[in-house]
Amino acid sequence: MSHGGGADNGVSPGNVPVCYYGAAGRVPEALERRVRAAELFMRCAACGLAVLAAALLGADRQTRTIFAVEKTARFTDMQSLVFLVIANGMAACYSLLQGARCLVSILTGGVLINRPMAWAIFSCDQVMAYFTISAMAVAMEAAMIGKYGSQQFQWMKTCHLYKRFCAQAGGAVACAVAASLSMVGISLVSAFNLFRLYGSGKGRK
Repeated sequence: MSHGGGADNGVSPGNVPVCYYGAAGRVPEALERRVRAAELFMRCAACGLAVLAAALLGADRQTRTIFAVEKTARFTDMQSLVFLVIANGMAACYSLLQGARCLVSILTGGVLINRPMAWAIFSCDQVMAYFTISAMAVAMEAAMIGKYGSQQFQWMKTCHLYKRFCAQAGGAVACAVAASLSMVGISLVSAFNLFRLYGSGKGRK
């Protein structure tokens, strides 16, 4: 049985591309494609959920007459909701761009082997994950105050006055939570894509 020089050096044949990581480890092409497909799915999910959250909040308004005064509740009345709309808008645009990159990578069969690019993607994913989580946490706190009030600070609850507004805002916050979880999953995938490029894999030599 004949062995080529490429096989002795740990280099796969041209028709069986592999990715190396760890100590002389290999990731088969099939697993590589599943990782890319999972990343693409999560980025598309994060984009769609972030757009939905921002759209629900942007269109959320309710007008009521209280003591002969007409008052319209909008998301701009609460800075936490404005922050959530901005964060989800940025996350949607970022996820759309990265999703396009993943799709092109899948269609062309390119393999990410550039460490600076991997570091850039990993850093951006981490920042966006923390950004969306922080915006979601602030919005959830404001939503709880609007729902139940705060006796300690003597803040009255307002959701019993604007039930439809609060219900739609709650749906938007739920979408933001799901988008944040998707961003966390994406950051884990980007961490895997980055740190597998390091290690003492002999096959890479």
